[in-house]
Amino acid sequence: MLDFSNESNWWCLFALLLFAFVLGWFLSKWVNNSEYKRTERQKEVLRVQTPIANTTFTSKSPVNSEAPASNIKAVKTRDRNGVPAEAKKPTLNFDNFGKADPSQKDNLKLISGVGPFIEGKLNSIGIYTFDQISKFSKEDIDAVTQLIQFFPGRIERDNWKQQAIDLKN
Repeated sequence: MLDFSNESNWWCLFALLLFAFVLGWFLSKWVNNSEYKRTERQKEVLRVQTPIANTTFTSKSPVNSEAPASNIKAVKTRDRNGVPAEAKKPTLNFDNFGKADPSQKDNLKLISGVGPFIEGKLNSIGIYTFDQISKFSKEDIDAVTQLIQFFPGRIERDNWKQQAIDLKN
C-alpha cells in the first residue's frame, strides 16, 4: 500500500492517472478510426436497402428519386385536452336561455364554484349573465358541462341555477 505522507508518492499517483487517461484517449481514437468506421460505399448500400415508408420529402440525392410523393396526413385522434377528436361537441340552444353579449356581462365569479378560469370558459361559449344561467334546462346543463370540460357535475352539485336566480334579483 502506498504511503501518501511522502510527496514523491503523490507524483507517482498523478503520473499513473495521467498515463491511464492518455492511453484511453488514444485507444478510443484508434477504435473510431479503424474498426467501426463505415466506408462511403457501405453507407450508400444501407441507404438503398432501408425503405422509408409513408414519408414525403424532397431529396437532392438520386437514391429513391423515382418514388412518388404521397400526401399522407396524420389523423387527429385527440384534442389538446385529451378528449377524443371524434366526440362531437354539443351545441347550445340559446333559444332556451337567451343570448347575451360582453356588454351585458355579470360577475359570474359571485356564483359559488365559478372562478376566473370557469368564468372565462363560460364567456367563451356565450354565457355572460345570471339570467342565462337561471334559465338552464337539464340539456343545457349537460351541454355546458361538456363544453367547459371542467369538473363534470359541478353545475348541479353547486346549484348554479338557484344561485343565479338569487343573484339576479
